[in-house]
Amino acid sequence: MALTMFRGIKCCPFSMYPSALVARKHVFLYCTMNNSPSQTATQDKAQANAKVSTQSKKMSKVAKDYEAIIGIETHVQLSTLTKAFCTCPYNYGSQPNSSVCPICMGLPGALPVLNSKVIEYAVRLGLALNCELSFNSKFDRKQYFYPDLPKGYQISQFDVPIATGGFIDLDLPVEFGGGHRKFGITRVHMEEDAGKLLHTGNGSFSQVDLNRAGVPLLEIVSEPDMRTGIEAAEYAAELQRMVRYLGISNGNMQEGSLRCDVNVSVRPWGQIEFGTKVEIKNLNSFSAMNRAIDFEIARQELLHSQGQADQIVQETRLWEEGAQKTVTMRKKEGLADYRYFPEPDLPAVNLTIKYVDDIRDSLPELPEMKRRRYETMGLSMQDILFLVNDMDVADFFDATIAKAADVKLAANWIMGDIAAYLKNEKLSINEVKLTPEELGELIASIKSGTISGKIGKEILFELLAKGGTVQGLIKEKDLVQIADPVEIEKMVDKVIADNPKQLEQYRGGKTKLQGFFAGQIMKASKGKANPGILNKILLEKLNAKS
Repeated sequence: MALTMFRGIKCCPFSMYPSALVARKHVFLYCTMNNSPSQTATQDKAQANAKVSTQSKKMSKVAKDYEAIIGIETHVQLSTLTKAFCTCPYNYGSQPNSSVCPICMGLPGALPVLNSKVIEYAVRLGLALNCELSFNSKFDRKQYFYPDLPKGYQISQFDVPIATGGFIDLDLPVEFGGGHRKFGITRVHMEEDAGKLLHTGNGSFSQVDLNRAGVPLLEIVSEPDMRTGIEAAEYAAELQRMVRYLGISNGNMQEGSLRCDVNVSVRPWGQIEFGTKVEIKNLNSFSAMNRAIDFEIARQELLHSQGQADQIVQETRLWEEGAQKTVTMRKKEGLADYRYFPEPDLPAVNLTIKYVDDIRDSLPELPEMKRRRYETMGLSMQDILFLVNDMDVADFFDATIAKAADVKLAANWIMGDIAAYLKNEKLSINEVKLTPEELGELIASIKSGTISGKIGKEILFELLAKGGTVQGLIKEKDLVQIADPVEIEKMVDKVIADNPKQLEQYRGGKTKLQGFFAGQIMKASKGKANPGILNKILLEKLNAKS
């Protein structure tokens, strides 16, 4: 049996990664596993999209007869300094097998010691998700064989997770119909990550990197409360926001810090029993999650409508981005296959009321609380979702309005010119030179009439790129707005006198030429003329009888 299981596995010498060997004495041998060539056919994306579109049209006729049931298992990698049960650090992208030790490699005689930060972060997330905490929980061994699982089992939690029975609130974007949603959380439990298989380009073998083995994870299991791909994607996005606000994970999907496995089943409307559950993996973005779920729902609905519901089996499927479809990966294991039993090398996890209360008191304002607060300020849900999506942007906005800046104007500046600048320069809001205090001063200067909106934009981009103060730039560049009607009238008279042909055309009915005159006056004033006063005087002069 052992020979069969390990057939095709070969060992590569340490010399493949000599630098790793020098850096740490305990670097383990680098294992590789032979693979058969990929059986999955790749297709042109445009052709695949056309097929999806055709299928969608067919399914629109039968979709009204069925209801989709969706639940999500989310793994969040914790931002602790060391792994869950040893002192090895974890840095994404580091040299393979350069951050390993006998404990995370599962060598005989090596005993795990729990990182206390894992418990703290688990409690923080459990409280944020409105869960009931287990004051006495334990760890269990989850048995399964896979090349990147060195011990042959994973330390996890089974029957007594640290948190259960919570919920999460979110608001759907306006473009997806809007509305408030509440989804149940079944459980949150602690566990360790496995290693990672690195597949070669020709698919002939795979290499095992154990850097990630033992990295602490929190698994969040939702109730099957979602019904569409949009709801599922927004649920996952809200979890990402939450772990970032809590400071327990960076939540980056591209680094594997947040991974979602989606369970989808379909049943006829009115049926109480769930249909056969299918799990979807390989979802590396929220948009991919949305599309994968919608495809899988359509696939299952079509089989139901054709009387082939028995062909829907409990399995794990992969999402193929190029082909825009799900494909079979493996049949799904059941609980009995994992042979759970209590982890004998770790003590029970016992929490005290004071410990939990201290963590509860330290929780920040979470995304849902922030959205409700912004609503009371009169902001639209579109504005709110933009601001709250990024914790740093929300903090910048809060700091701006703390100095009595106009709430709506502050939101508009951040969502408009500032967001465009960040996108173009590929920067975060914490990387620009502009401070919230100076943005508030800029808004106040425009509202008071000290500078015009046009001048305000020029100052904004100067502050974003080079820093400084609003008042300093106004003084240095002589940007104070001209609000004296007499001075503006002189400019108007000169521009009109210099353009007799355009004046005649205006009075002949080409009233759009008002913009031409206004532009010439703003040019003459170097953008400093007060637009309101300018247009009032200009109209009086243009419409005056000659």
